[in-house]
Amino acid sequence: MLSVLRNRVYRHLFVAQVIALIGTGLATVALGLLAYDIAGPRAGSVLGTALAIKMVAYVAIAPAIGAVAHRIPRRALMVGSDLTRAAVALSLPFVDQVWQVYVLIFALQAASAAFTPTFQAVIPDVLPKERDYTQALSLSRLAYDLESLFSPALAAALLTFMSYNWLFLGTVGGFLASAALVVSVVLPKPAPAPAPAPTPAPAAERTGGAYAKATAGSRLFFRVPRLRALLCLNLAVAAASALVTVNTVVYVRDHLSRPTGDVAFALGAYGGGSMLVALLLPRILDRLADRTVMLAGALLLPVVFAAVGLITAASQGGWRWPALLGTWAAFGAACSMVLTPTGRLIRRSVPPEERTPAFAAQFSLSHAAWLVTYPLAGWVGASAGLLSAVVALGAIGLIATVSAVRLWPARDAEDSLHVHTGPGRVFRIGADRAGVSGAVRRKAEEGADVVCRRPTRTPRGAVPGAPDPA
Repeated sequence: MLSVLRNRVYRHLFVAQVIALIGTGLATVALGLLAYDIAGPRAGSVLGTALAIKMVAYVAIAPAIGAVAHRIPRRALMVGSDLTRAAVALSLPFVDQVWQVYVLIFALQAASAAFTPTFQAVIPDVLPKERDYTQALSLSRLAYDLESLFSPALAAALLTFMSYNWLFLGTVGGFLASAALVVSVVLPKPAPAPAPAPTPAPAAERTGGAYAKATAGSRLFFRVPRLRALLCLNLAVAAASALVTVNTVVYVRDHLSRPTGDVAFALGAYGGGSMLVALLLPRILDRLADRTVMLAGALLLPVVFAAVGLITAASQGGWRWPALLGTWAAFGAACSMVLTPTGRLIRRSVPPEERTPAFAAQFSLSHAAWLVTYPLAGWVGASAGLLSAVVALGAIGLIATVSAVRLWPARDAEDSLHVHTGPGRVFRIGADRAGVSGAVRRKAEEGADVVCRRPTRTPRGAVPGAPDPA
């Protein structure tokens, strides 16, 4: 897996990602302490509102960035986002009003919503080989999981000899280091957009108004069946992660009457399950299709929800603590099975020139799912009890998983490239880019629904056939 780090460009980008993640983790801890200083007992509501603002920024800003990203050099966009985040983090120690916290959090997360999809869209160009890209996705998953374990421990160590305000300087340093690493490499040029047909629908979308451009990536998701399935998978993962993120402390401290330190062990079990799968997936994905792995992970989630329901319903028993650790690890493993191959799926489903809007749409729409499930996990758990929260979130996960299975055709080709131009027939077109371009143009003029697919029997050329389920 580490062999991809021999690529200098990717190595610098990966280190930039890790350093920025650590800085973000330090800011999360410091923000909680800042909220307590400002709001006292109301700190929980302040942090809850800040989390909602974060999700709203992700949902609203990412599509807008995707609409204008083609006009801005990708390196400049990423460096500008890092510098903006550094400036915001530098301002946080000086605030003394709750509304100031909210404004700065929105600015910070808006910059993250610009950086992350752009970063995700760059990696397939830096690592064009499928195996290398798969390893990069696993490393990225590991980076997120390790940050969730390492950053709180680092913050705790630093807080033994400094005030929390100094943690924000660590965040500033992380973002500045990330910007320097991005500046130190030359990024590959994005693939140019193909010449538009005289009157095709997609060209009208690409050259339309601001709203059309901002929603182009989202519309792409709703056109392609496997990406529609990904929307459902995002919701299933959000249901599981919401239960873990929001209610772990309630399970540990209230339901099981465990000491405070065991909260970290429970969250560590979730991260450990995710990391184990991320380490194993590159080899597994060499043998199994993305669909098989991702749907298997999604189908595991309702089973784990049922196990959590049994633990929640039990009022006593020493077995409940190890059982909770096991179910949290299973949640982490299942979510990693769904999330890790997501980049491969998007890469295979859209042409290179549309990757940035597609990754921006994934970033936005996945956080929209969390924006629903996070408050639901907290409100239902607080008002109706943990068992009701498990049932509600488990039902959401089950419905989303069944929908994903139905939406993602079993005969969906792993290497197909979908180009949907409007309602109508489906044509299978050879993988030769020049041939595809001409065929797409002709069918677009006819208002047809076009699918570009690597042929299995015919070497090249358009092959009209029955409507393709994919």
